[in-house]
Amino acid sequence: MSDAKASMRLNWYSEFREPTLEALFQRTMQAHHACQLRYALWSAAGLFLAFSLADYAMLGLGETYSWLLAMRVAVALSCVSLAMVTLKRPALAQRPLPVNVICLICLTGLMATIPLRPDQIGIHLASMIFASMVLYLFVPNRFPWILIWNVYLASGVVTAMLIWSSLAPGLMFTSLLLLGFVNLLGSLTLTRLDRPQRNQFASLLEEREANRQLHNEIEERRQLEERLRHMATTDELTGIANRRHFFELANRELSRALREQTPLAMCMVDIDHFKCLNDRHGHATGDRVLTAVADCCQSVLRDTDIIGRYGGEEFVLALPNANLHTAASIGERLREKVTQLTLPDVDVLGPLSVTVGISRLEANETHLDGALLRADQALYAGKTRGRNRVVVADPQVSFLTDVKASAKH
Repeated sequence: MSDAKASMRLNWYSEFREPTLEALFQRTMQAHHACQLRYALWSAAGLFLAFSLADYAMLGLGETYSWLLAMRVAVALSCVSLAMVTLKRPALAQRPLPVNVICLICLTGLMATIPLRPDQIGIHLASMIFASMVLYLFVPNRFPWILIWNVYLASGVVTAMLIWSSLAPGLMFTSLLLLGFVNLLGSLTLTRLDRPQRNQFASLLEEREANRQLHNEIEERRQLEERLRHMATTDELTGIANRRHFFELANRELSRALREQTPLAMCMVDIDHFKCLNDRHGHATGDRVLTAVADCCQSVLRDTDIIGRYGGEEFVLALPNANLHTAASIGERLREKVTQLTLPDVDVLGPLSVTVGISRLEANETHLDGALLRADQALYAGKTRGRNRVVVADPQVSFLTDVKASAKH
């Protein structure tokens, strides 16, 4: 993402202009902010308790020391309590109420040390500067709240010094300049830290979106390729393999049959009187007949068998691991099933029927041409013998055998 585009996404204090995008960023940074807040709370608690030792060294036991100790222990316990709670509920680190309450307690406690120890001006100024930098760098609060608490800290400390300490006007002015410089430095540092984080987060979101779109495009292309592959290998009307794809599949079975020395049978199926049906009832009815016969073929075939549309009203079958007897049984089941079909506007010509020619791959053959030629010859022999029959071509005998002959129609 370019710097100009990134700048348009962020406001003057380096947060996303879109509330939903900023909320998403805050959720993403929740664990980091919780850990950061815990470090700040544990450090603040330790420092407040550590300064109680310095108070004792300077004040000794007494009422003033007791008030300071009570205040420091109360602030430290508040910090420790919130740090422990954020271990189980990290979301509290980004809630304005608990973070601002602990800021109020800590800063008020810091300012309360001034009237109790008004002579330690240098320590109070150092503490104020340290607290201001902690607000900018370690407390995961929103930038406007950080500015508010720094204003509260500065005004409170300056007011307390004016009331309880005898600070010279020149030193007071110097302190104010130092405080202003600290806030300027803190705000610049905070924005320089926050801006790259959000720019990186926005770039990550854009990259994820680009990856998602790329994934969608790949999926669409895969589906398109699948559809094109289906169109290239499937007969559009009947839904079975087209002629080219059938021979691709059949040649694979041929290679397997030659390699494993298993039988392979071929069948040619032709719809009887299809031209007459087409001329009389139209191509729409002819298409319904072709689809119905294709469905019949698929219903009688085994899972390993292959069917394809050879052309026009002819279908071709490849039957792996099928001898002539098995192929003849499949052909006869197909023939009987077609005769049982009932289609509107077709029964007026008589029942539908098919003629089936069957052959097998011989031991000395390495191509399908011979088996297909014999199956085609058997088919045309069935046509001349009256149609509606299954004819087997067996090279071991010199004639074609009818499996079952039906009456001519």
